Amino acid sequence: MATVSVTTAISATQPLAASELAHAVGADAEWVVQLVEVGIVQTATTEAPPERWRFSSADLQCALEARRLERDFGVGLDAAALILDLQHEVRRLKAVIRAHGLR
Repeated sequence: MATVSVTTAISATQPLAASELAHAVGADAEWVVQLVEVGIVQTATTEAPPERWRFSSADLQCALEARRLERDFGVGLDAAALILDLQHEVRRLKAVIRAHGLR
């Protein structure tokens, strides 16, 4: 039995479509819409239909983290957004502390 894997390069010139983001995390397009609504991922064109939204590799990472939080801890997307924001802030503050040699 052979396994076939398909990869997609993600870059500034080749961002992910909403459907590709949904597929990458094992979700549906409505879930991606909810990610945008709660601020877990951003798109520059929220007034455009979701079919025209594009996402970066950082958005993919955030979506994967949100999916993991849902699966492993049963949190909703609002709570996942808060957790991800707090994690980002902790990482930022640790970098500031390291940069100032306080640790």
